[in-house]
Amino acid sequence: MPAAVAGIEKFEDFAKVHGVLLAASGLPQALHRKLFQKLYSETFDGGNHFQVESVEDGRQRRLVLTADSLGKDSDVFLVDHAWTFRLSDAYKQLQEVPGLAERMASLMCVDIDSNSEAEEPDGSDDAKLSAVEIVEREYCKVKEEGIDSELWLELEDLEIDDDMLVSLDLPSKFPHLLALSLRGNKLTNSEIVANVVAQFKSLKALWLNYNPILKAGDIDLEDSFLKNCPELEIYNSRLTPKYGEWALGFCGGLYEKDNPGGSYQTEQLLQSVISLDLSNRCVRNLITKAFSPLEMPVLSYLNLHGNPLNETSVDELLKYLRGFINLTSLEVDIPGPLGDNAVDIIEAMPTLSLLNGVSTSKILESGKSIVDSMLKPRFIELNDGESLTDRVINAMWLHLMTYRLADEEKIDETSVWYVMDELGSALRHSDESNFRVSPFLYMPEGNLESAVSYSILWPTKNVQKGEECTRDYLSGISEERQRSARLTAWFHTPRDYFIREYEKYITKLNLAKFSPLPVLPSATNSLLHSDRSVLHVYADIPQVEELLTRPEFVITTEPKNADIVWTSEQVDEEMKKAVGLNDQQYVNQFPFEACIVMKHHLAETVQKAHGTPEWLQPTYNLETHLTQLVGDYHTRERDGADNLWILKPWNMARTIDTTVTQNLSAIIRLMETGPKICQKYIEHPALFRGKKFDLRYIVLVRSMNPLEIFLTDVFWVRLANNTYSLEQHSLFEYETHFTVMNYRGKLNHMQTPEFVKEFEQEHHVQWSDIHQRIKKMIRSVFESAAVVHPKMHSPTSRAMYGIDVMLDEQYKPKLLEVTYCPDCTRACKYDMEAVTGGGGVVRGKDFYNYVFGCLFLNETTHVSPL
Repeated sequence: MPAAVAGIEKFEDFAKVHGVLLAASGLPQALHRKLFQKLYSETFDGGNHFQVESVEDGRQRRLVLTADSLGKDSDVFLVDHAWTFRLSDAYKQLQEVPGLAERMASLMCVDIDSNSEAEEPDGSDDAKLSAVEIVEREYCKVKEEGIDSELWLELEDLEIDDDMLVSLDLPSKFPHLLALSLRGNKLTNSEIVANVVAQFKSLKALWLNYNPILKAGDIDLEDSFLKNCPELEIYNSRLTPKYGEWALGFCGGLYEKDNPGGSYQTEQLLQSVISLDLSNRCVRNLITKAFSPLEMPVLSYLNLHGNPLNETSVDELLKYLRGFINLTSLEVDIPGPLGDNAVDIIEAMPTLSLLNGVSTSKILESGKSIVDSMLKPRFIELNDGESLTDRVINAMWLHLMTYRLADEEKIDETSVWYVMDELGSALRHSDESNFRVSPFLYMPEGNLESAVSYSILWPTKNVQKGEECTRDYLSGISEERQRSARLTAWFHTPRDYFIREYEKYITKLNLAKFSPLPVLPSATNSLLHSDRSVLHVYADIPQVEELLTRPEFVITTEPKNADIVWTSEQVDEEMKKAVGLNDQQYVNQFPFEACIVMKHHLAETVQKAHGTPEWLQPTYNLETHLTQLVGDYHTRERDGADNLWILKPWNMARTIDTTVTQNLSAIIRLMETGPKICQKYIEHPALFRGKKFDLRYIVLVRSMNPLEIFLTDVFWVRLANNTYSLEQHSLFEYETHFTVMNYRGKLNHMQTPEFVKEFEQEHHVQWSDIHQRIKKMIRSVFESAAVVHPKMHSPTSRAMYGIDVMLDEQYKPKLLEVTYCPDCTRACKYDMEAVTGGGGVVRGKDFYNYVFGCLFLNETTHVSPL
């Protein structure tokens, strides 16, 4: 019996309870009743209409319609969720739930042999022979037919090491080789390999892919080959700067092992080339003698994807390509070396009928600037010995979907992620999709407690039998919301374009010039009246109400009667009007303080003032600078640098929805759970007893113009509970990578003097030196705000901010965030011996007495001016 029988049984009740969800899903109203019927009867009939097929050599699956046809909005299908989880629980569930990792690995196509990406065996006898036997066989052919009979030699996956390569004596046996492939062997010594290769003076192509020698990072190896092999046109599948007729003939399908070309063949062969695939060949200069309209007059298809083409201007390239009068189909990165707009490319090349596989007339009609349907899918790298759990964690971002629960009271702070079942997960992306998918929460008993999550699938176009069924991964997201950059989560988008945009961005930031503000005499006065009457304080923070005991201050319950309003709420014009506040009352907020207390504004403020200061990690607002972040990521990847990042919501505390990852797809997909910054993770922090820690400082601000800020003598350390690790599984462990344990985990309080003493002993440093650097950094932060946002100043504002600081392994401070109205429970709970400032014991119960004394009475007890 269906579970729904005990609850909602009529469509009218279903529609009433699920009205908001139905509207949010986008499901046409005509299908609402059919959806209810299938939910009520638990009907999963997708198998009667669709079939899942394997594609991309088993690395992907697609969904094909097997029914005769489906009309637009004619039916709706239920898709089950194979895995639903909170992100922090993902790794643990994969390890502990029986069969989950195996099912997810199969669904995500990462349970295959990691060597499957290698070329398939060609069925020849070579697969059964050793390297020595193959060389001997080919050498016998040379002795019988002459030295020009062996121009192309393939010695792949034969366990050839450096000594064996020398012993094979290839140069003397095959002196006229044009192509040599040593893929998949065990070559490690660059000098030995370079010496052997240098003896082939006619060599035009060399493949050393999948040899350890390439992992050693020897940047001089390729230069050596180019210097000593004057004819080399292809190296590891990339065209060298010397490429010409032979390389183009190879890419155009003219030359191969059975037809290697040679000196007796002329360039006239290029005259017959109709189709030319130069994708991902690292071509920098396209304007050459060989690649020209004269030499390739009938060329009609050209693929330039993945090439920088950066030695020629856009205008020169377009003018040159226009000379190929028969060129009707072009594939190229957009944005990319031919410009940022598909329409501009088409208008410059009027012979084109297809651009990236899309009709040019259709592109012109729609005015679409970005055409990305031909992008190659992104697959994770499969490594031998890697666990299924690790593979799934890396691959899941290509398959995940998300939603966030909400009721009338509040929205859930932590998003729910899920993977659709095998049918739903086989839906691949298309800009011109024919189906739409939406999550749907079915509440059979009319309440959230009974909810079951599904996805619903329906056709948005007429679909015929045999057609692939697709969805738009970024439905409703236009180029204004960085659509092309966001597609990088699933596809190999133009890497060079992103790197170029990043370099322009960094160059602009580095132009910032900043001069520290002078420290001026105090311009503020005590608020005490000349008759010494008390100051009335309204506070909605219990600690202030309880611990502000100085006789100069009296707590009032009426905000409109207060001289000082100390609140955790935002004080805006609407609030002032509602509670009767006036402009003469002092408030614990500064106008426009969002410029430092919201994470994206903080980074922007600092960058405008200082550019790229050492104390601020590279930081990107993903809503506006995803392109630059992707470029930074690719630059680090290219240079072999660390690529671990931390994502933080703009305005959430306590590390809510904060994630550490090195997965670019994850970074982009996490944008779906709300606006975030992406900041370079401090992968090598200073540790205390092998664990991460950060420091909470309290800053008091009397004035922004002139700048009057004070550092309380009280600061405290916040410790992670687990030993620090960069192992992938640890990235999901809150108590390894985060230090805020007030709300999660076990809080281990440590007195500041004890921490400082032990830290100095462990690291052989002087804390006073570290403290001076921290003070300088904190002043720089507020100087940034004062200069970039001068309207932040208000004569009736006084405020307290929390500054969170981390030290890197060189004991240099790094700014984490600035917090409005910080939680000062520790400062109020414990008596602390001040290790900085004036020293002495700061009693917890007097903390707010000192704070108010500084801000409103111009005192400096237990505070130090910055």
